[in-house]
Amino acid sequence: MDKLWAMEVFVRVMECGSFSRAAESLDLANATVTSSLRNLEKHLGVTLIQRNTRHLRLTEEGDLFLPRCLEILKSVAQLESDVKIHATEIAGLLRVESPFAIGQTLLCPALPELARRHPGLSVSVNLTNEPHSLIERATDVAIRMDRVEDADLVARPIYEARYIVCGAPATVRRLSGATPETLDPKHCLGLIKDSYQIPNHWTLTRGDEHIVIRPQGALNFNNTEALIQAALQEVGLIYVLDVFVADAIAEGRLLQMFPDWETATRTFHAVTVKSRFASPKVRAFIDFLPEIFDVRRRPDVRTPVAVGPDRRKRRVP
Repeated sequence: MDKLWAMEVFVRVMECGSFSRAAESLDLANATVTSSLRNLEKHLGVTLIQRNTRHLRLTEEGDLFLPRCLEILKSVAQLESDVKIHATEIAGLLRVESPFAIGQTLLCPALPELARRHPGLSVSVNLTNEPHSLIERATDVAIRMDRVEDADLVARPIYEARYIVCGAPATVRRLSGATPETLDPKHCLGLIKDSYQIPNHWTLTRGDEHIVIRPQGALNFNNTEALIQAALQEVGLIYVLDVFVADAIAEGRLLQMFPDWETATRTFHAVTVKSRFASPKVRAFIDFLPEIFDVRRRPDVRTPVAVGPDRRKRRVP
């Protein structure tokens, strides 16, 4: 038995003073209203209403039960109203997880603008290169590169980044005659993964030519921002995603080398737990992300996303 519904029928009968008028107001058959009240009385083990063909009168138990029902129904209505209002407000705590490079270079510097737009929103950012379970950590949105750890997550493509070779103007001028085939690896600074000490190799392709460069420069880092700072200080060339050095290149502090060669790409995704409804704060954050990235480089939403370590594919909803 739906107790809440039965209480609502009971209250409506007493408000209308008639079973038939209550049934009409609820758009129900008279028999349904009568059956609902009988089931409620049977459940409680008491008679709530004494009735004849002309009059209804509350019993002592009914007189006790009616104001409590009114109080409960009013509280439920207020709760429903509060929840609906909350569901339309961009407010509350938003938990975000992001890789260090994306968080430090792009996300965190842009968050003050998001805070200004939505004063009721509080954003907590966890920077990590080791993805955690969104459900276990109560994370609302995570930014992932290329893959998600669970097929039950929803991945929305944000940006397709491409690696570029670049360096400070003095470094590029010093190596201006070099080609990918002749470039000395000792001029190349490396980016290492947290769990490895060997720098990631560089790949460049042009037509049938395919060049792999293994950095042997003086400095290697597991942090993209540290790598960029070393390049700005003319230590050597770096191979990083374009999104991290776009401003430095636009300002002339870094120059690109080998622009006619193709390089590897990485796709950034905004990842959430699968749910029928996305909260306003999550939607606002995801809608804000294209302002941080270049919307012209947003991948097709049908781009396959790798799932877990076995590289199985699924399509983004």
